[in-house]
Amino acid sequence: MRVMTFNLRFETAQDGPYQWKYRKELVLETIWAYQPDLLATQECTVPQLEYLTTSLTGYVPFISHRQIDPTCQYPTIFYRPRKIVPGPGREFWLSKTPEAHRSKDWGSAFPRMVTFGQFRVIDREQWFYFADTHLDHISELARLMGAQIIREHFARLGQPTILAGDFNDRPGSEVHRLLVSDGSPFADTWMLLKRSEAGVTTQHTFGGERFGHRIDWVLITPPFRVQEVIIVTYNVNGRYPSDHFPYLVDLEYD
Repeated sequence: MRVMTFNLRFETAQDGPYQWKYRKELVLETIWAYQPDLLATQECTVPQLEYLTTSLTGYVPFISHRQIDPTCQYPTIFYRPRKIVPGPGREFWLSKTPEAHRSKDWGSAFPRMVTFGQFRVIDREQWFYFADTHLDHISELARLMGAQIIREHFARLGQPTILAGDFNDRPGSEVHRLLVSDGSPFADTWMLLKRSEAGVTTQHTFGGERFGHRIDWVLITPPFRVQEVIIVTYNVNGRYPSDHFPYLVDLEYD
């Protein structure tokens, strides 16, 4: 089973030649080139979601549980129905009042949420949770509290889980340690394969010029095992689909 997390960069005229309207077809090409069975996107505005819903052939957005709000940038799950069967879904905000729409706390610059659902591979009986989130880029406390909420929620469920998203923090940070340390159900797929962190990042300046850290993660619980991890640098003549490199993981399980 193949999983991708992909920060699409929201639609804004401030991006000039890198606006969504100039990148959207390249986003489709990137996804089709790697064909993830489950796709976790971040910063997806409603117009972007509408475009992907109609144009991303072979994929279905997992949004029947969602209260659509045109002011939101959503983490959004897409699945490939030829491979994946969806179950029930839910989402909540990373705040002191998680059921309150667009709620935020701890100095978060934007309302942040986690969206998730139950899925299974079409020829397998094992159901699992797939979750998608985007932690705050400004407030370290908001990231830490959001990570704590997510960890506790899925630990309580006690089911096989894949957690993907843009965590806006580096490996080894307090947020990262909280999510993958002793007592957490999660492990970092990149680290499980003992890949080096030296010079590794999932951020760039739209033109492939790398900076920062590996902030886009896929975390897993047992019984999932990692076969391969790839930071996708797909581009066409130096044009990239976003200012994040997608992160791709191949998984297996019994």
